[in-house]
Amino acid sequence: MPFAAGYFLSYLFRTINGVVSVRLAADLGLNAADLGLITAVYFLVLAAAQIPVGVMLDRHGPRRVQSALLLVAAFGAAAFARSTGPLSLLMSRAVIGLGVAAALTAGLKAIVLWFPRERVALVNGYMVMLGALGAVAATVPAEAVLAKTGWRDLFDILAVTTAGTAILIFFLVPERDVDGSSAAAGGGLREILADRRFWKIAPLSGACIGSAWSMQGLWAPAWMTDVEGMTRTEVVTALCATAIVLSLGASLLGMLASWTRGKGIRPETLLAFVAILFILAQLGLVLRLPLPTIGPWLMIAIVGSATVLSFAIISDYFPKEMAGRANGVLNVVHFGWGFLAQYGTGLLVALWGQQDGHYPAVAYQVAFGVNVALQTASLFWFAMPGRGHATTPALDRVDFALDSNATGSIFSPGVPILLEEPLAQGEW
Repeated sequence: MPFAAGYFLSYLFRTINGVVSVRLAADLGLNAADLGLITAVYFLVLAAAQIPVGVMLDRHGPRRVQSALLLVAAFGAAAFARSTGPLSLLMSRAVIGLGVAAALTAGLKAIVLWFPRERVALVNGYMVMLGALGAVAATVPAEAVLAKTGWRDLFDILAVTTAGTAILIFFLVPERDVDGSSAAAGGGLREILADRRFWKIAPLSGACIGSAWSMQGLWAPAWMTDVEGMTRTEVVTALCATAIVLSLGASLLGMLASWTRGKGIRPETLLAFVAILFILAQLGLVLRLPLPTIGPWLMIAIVGSATVLSFAIISDYFPKEMAGRANGVLNVVHFGWGFLAQYGTGLLVALWGQQDGHYPAVAYQVAFGVNVALQTASLFWFAMPGRGHATTPALDRVDFALDSNATGSIFSPGVPILLEEPLAQGEW
């Protein structure tokens, strides 16, 4: 629960600009490109911090790392509340991003340490579900606070709450011994980066999850306002609905992954299926198909919780001693893509200029269409043969036992390698 609280705050910070962006633009004269960069720098800093944070998690454990970094996020929120222009907003947002850099991976590391591997996807789902409620808090509740106090007071409240959460994690979470001997800088990273399976899943996971985060965090309300002509109240209500679906989707995907694993269906298959639905939902927006306005956005929200699947896959590939680094490297891709998608969308949309205070539909269609093309390419890459190999040639130890749930893995030092030939159950 304490780690879920940290992830709750991370999700709130990630999506809060969707609600406060109108007031930021009005108060400080920001355009779409400015908003895109200020919001996206959060992802950029998160991406840059993931590998060192992963090393720290494997060396020092999630309790110490999470509590220390959340204090940094609290400072960033307080600085954001006192910002007077684009540069100070950008720097404060970057500090917030650094402070929540371990919000997800600390919880994932704790789960790997405390739970058996076959339960990881399910427990991941519960944690992401609780954390994703932060996206709910960033809609109607945040709007209510904004209406009474303004965006500066809102961020002051968030600063105090974040500092309190850091203190609770430090004093309430029990210490679990971790083996930090293999967590030296660079230790284990070569094995992760040399694993071909990682480079099959990473582009697809990043393209879909990172894009979903960027869309829900900023461009969903912009689309609803500029393209659909929805009122402020309608937009906030719709965002609340998507946030609730995001939270429930995490739990659903976790339970589904746990259940299908028992049926011999690997989480890679579920991830590919979710990616296809994501692409179709975006095409519904780009092509302006006669669908309910909220429909595609609900599907996009669910994809934002697909980290449940991605990290379950990664936990199958690497031992728990490397979990922090493995999750961190994958998160570099997630957050890096989130930055590119969020900022890139802002740059493309701004090319058209505003008309009567709104950007035209074609601007969003082109920007979203570029994202869809990249996601489709990553899906084809993922589906290409050859993902069942790692590059490490030497095997110091072989554990190979087949049962009804066999994955056909051979384990080298820290790197499980799938067999070239699929098992009788079929290749995922």
